[in-house]
Amino acid sequence: MNKKNVVILFICICIAMLGYGIGMPVLPFYIEQLGGGGLQLGLLIAAYGVMQLIFAPVWGSLSDRYGRKPILMVGMTGLGLGMLLFGLSHSLWMLYMAQLISGALACAMFPVAMAYISDSTSEENRSGAMGKIGAAAGLGIVIGPGIGGLLATNSLSTPFFVAASVCFFTVLVIMIGLPETLTKASRNESVDKIEFLQIRGLWQALYTPIAFGLFAIFAVYFGKTNFSSIYGLYALERFGYGPQEVGSILMIMSLVYLIAQGFIVGPLTKKYGEQKVIKWALLGNAIGFILMLIADAFIWIVLTISFFILLNALLKPAALAFISKNSTMKQGKAMGFAESYMSVGRIIGPIWAGAIFDVNMSFPFISGALFFLLMFLISLSYSDETDKRNGLTC
Repeated sequence: MNKKNVVILFICICIAMLGYGIGMPVLPFYIEQLGGGGLQLGLLIAAYGVMQLIFAPVWGSLSDRYGRKPILMVGMTGLGLGMLLFGLSHSLWMLYMAQLISGALACAMFPVAMAYISDSTSEENRSGAMGKIGAAAGLGIVIGPGIGGLLATNSLSTPFFVAASVCFFTVLVIMIGLPETLTKASRNESVDKIEFLQIRGLWQALYTPIAFGLFAIFAVYFGKTNFSSIYGLYALERFGYGPQEVGSILMIMSLVYLIAQGFIVGPLTKKYGEQKVIKWALLGNAIGFILMLIADAFIWIVLTISFFILLNALLKPAALAFISKNSTMKQGKAMGFAESYMSVGRIIGPIWAGAIFDVNMSFPFISGALFFLLMFLISLSYSDETDKRNGLTC
């Protein structure tokens, strides 16, 4: 039964992220069609990060009280509702409203899915099961953008309506096929106060041994969204690309990300240690931004983006492993801080990139290169002596 639960959850997450991926290549062109630019696109993407920062811990706590299944259904319904509202939007404010609603509800999916896995598997098999859920999300995002680009041939709203249908179908799959894993006896009925933001705790975490990892995990999402949030507009203005070309690029990008996290980062960190992988990935990200800026043919565009995404993908698992190994607090709390710093990167990256894109379309790439170069130089202060003191094999 436990294996069945994991398989059904795998399918649900894959289908849900397929729906999400379908809308990805279309959004920049939708913004442009409604009269927006880089800043509006950046703010729209950042809005999801804000909702995630605020509400993700809330849904996790509510699932401890009311069970995993109903909260998973809320998350999937929220994603479908957001996609539906995107498709119905005919002005910018409607896009923002759709994103805020989607972000507030859909951010329930992953923390609750991970809690579901914890309920369903033994400690021995838990890491592998969680990895499968991450792979399911990656698989959905790999396939989705290509489908979205094709669906947008006649209408930019069509991909969003299809995505909404996919998400609502997933809700039915959960309702019918996914059993509840949290027994009533195991539910935490004493949770009556939920803290939405813990700014003081986020700041204090920077004075602990996991600070280096928190900076690195912030860099992952700041750098990734600094690129991905404006690339559709960049490709439109510089190369004249449409949703089909952008969808193909995003599909390749997601595939490289999936391969890197699934097959490359493990052997690298095992051989060289987390800190060395983080350091050289930071430098590689800086180089990647410069290479993307000078690429001018489709094959070189794909290769340079793949190089950047490969190095960016190595950062997240290496940083999370560093945080886990060096934390002096409970693992759940440490991972919660890591999730918050990811959200901060998702918020700041798109806003920054969108604002400076409107000044000059090359500025997001130049600033991204400078940011990662600075992060690399800072990381050099974490010497091998520091590694040895923390028990790492760098």
